[in-house]
Amino acid sequence: MNPTLVLVAHGSRDPRFGVTARRVRDAVVANLPDVEVELSYLDLDEPLVGDVLDRVGDDTIVVPLLLSSGYHHKIDLPAIIAEHRPFAHQTEVIGTRPLAAALADRLREAGLDDRDGVILAAVGSSDESADLHVRRRAIELSTRLHRPVEVVFATKLGAGGRALRSAVRRLRTAGAERIALSPYFLSTGLLIEKVETALDTMADSTLVAGPLGAHQDVVDGICALYRTAAIERAISVTRW
Repeated sequence: MNPTLVLVAHGSRDPRFGVTARRVRDAVVANLPDVEVELSYLDLDEPLVGDVLDRVGDDTIVVPLLLSSGYHHKIDLPAIIAEHRPFAHQTEVIGTRPLAAALADRLREAGLDDRDGVILAAVGSSDESADLHVRRRAIELSTRLHRPVEVVFATKLGAGGRALRSAVRRLRTAGAERIALSPYFLSTGLLIEKVETALDTMADSTLVAGPLGAHQDVVDGICALYRTAAIERAISVTRW
């Protein structure tokens, strides 16, 4: 029997987040038809991950639907697993998987063209390594699109949107005629809309791509993390 897969999303008061998370879950179910897949949340939505872990077995793989490895991945989630299901295996976050193509697809779906400069918008973290992770994704996206990509963090815009204004200025200097916003988010929500609203006050012409959502690269990344962990668990059991 295959290990149970528990997906762990952050959670949000915005109902659109839950809708997106369920779409991702449904896409994973379609790609892993022989696996029991449970969706859970760290906060603000239900079911909470601790409650889900209480009702699944020890043969469980936990995949965080997070895009960078910060506090929730390193501290919060491991503590919950240790309390509720200590033998469950936690994988890396889905942001460790290749997602530049997915970001590029979302931009092209929105109408990206040669005149556009791109801003990659992410949440922002108190963990510097998590922010560095986002900057690496920006480099990958820049390489794929053959144009500069600036990074802004929704929680670190600064007074008057200073960080965003500086990013727009650098893209204009590099020759961008229009600014395209690329959300490094699983779902739309208040944070990305905060960046979008601020951007509208700084640029006459803007393009806003959709969030990653249930893009096939996201789904493939989840499935790859699960399959790798399942193989590692099987090898471990065999050795014992």
